[in-house]
Amino acid sequence: MTDIVNLRTARKAKARAAKETAAAANRAAFGRTKAEREAAATDADRRARALDGAKRAP
Repeated sequence: MTDIVNLRTARKAKARAAKETAAAANRAAFGRTKAEREAAATDADRRARALDGAKRAP
């Protein structure tokens, strides 16, 4: 026989887990120092320039 599940409790637990997942993503995205953000932007710019430089002319 299975256990009885309170649906309200399960729904609230699911919502808490979703909020924690979103919070973890926000910490990763916004929890960086200015130097880290600038380094990432510089790296992305460098990669974009390298890709554009490798394109062949039509």
